Amino acid sequence: MSKKKMQFEVQENESIEACLERMKKQGYVPVRRTEKPIFKEVITGNKTTYEPVGRQIVFEAVSSE
Repeated sequence: MSKKKMQFEVQENESIEACLERMKKQGYVPVRRTEKPIFKEVITGNKTTYEPVGRQIVFEAVSSE
């Protein structure tokens, strides 16, 4: 039997613990966590810079059944 994979993203205004609980209720177990930074483009005169404004956290999970 192959395990079914699914990705769970931590939603805005949701804690990591709440995301893990949501995953558990759906019958999934986390196997990997990835984080990606979110940047905002800031233009000052003729210079463009990028400032970090947050992060996106995604858990890869497999079915525990």
